[in-house]
Amino acid sequence: MKKIGILGGTFNPPHTGHLLIANEVLQTFGLEEVWFMPNQVPPHKDVPSPVSNADRLAMLELAIGDNPDFRIEMIELERNGKSYTYETMKLLKNRHKDADFYFIIGGDMVDYLPNWHKIDELLEMVKFVGVNRPAYEGKTNYKILFTETPQMDISSSMIRNRVKEGKSIRYLLPEPVRVYIEEHGLYGT
Repeated sequence: MKKIGILGGTFNPPHTGHLLIANEVLQTFGLEEVWFMPNQVPPHKDVPSPVSNADRLAMLELAIGDNPDFRIEMIELERNGKSYTYETMKLLKNRHKDADFYFIIGGDMVDYLPNWHKIDELLEMVKFVGVNRPAYEGKTNYKILFTETPQMDISSSMIRNRVKEGKSIRYLLPEPVRVYIEEHGLYGT
């Protein structure tokens, strides 16, 4: 069985923290690949993004392009409406019967697990990997794997706010992504 990591998110924009987490989990658990899975409309977020899916995908491609162990999984962007991880992973398991999936979540999502749609069934399908994140406990009664990663207190919302305020975002995300944001006038540049 192939060991595949799944890192879901809005990636609006993708940043250094996403890449660090993916690489650490890849190495720690001996995964063959990590698939970055941008979501359409996550159930826990109601505000639609002013940035298009095409822009999010372009930024993600720029962010991971130099790592042959990373790829983009488009399954959630192919569907309309809210994306529930249970439904997505059911489809992925059917498409990739030779894969064991390791679903990577930050401490904020570990704390939120009791609220996930069909969490008990989902735990039968995938192995969850929780990574530490500043300001979140990351404790749960669910049986999940944990790993420590170097702490980077970076978030996509912080980057968007810095852009709006005219502050530098250099070194918070890959340089090609920073240039893309600037060239395309994203987030109020």
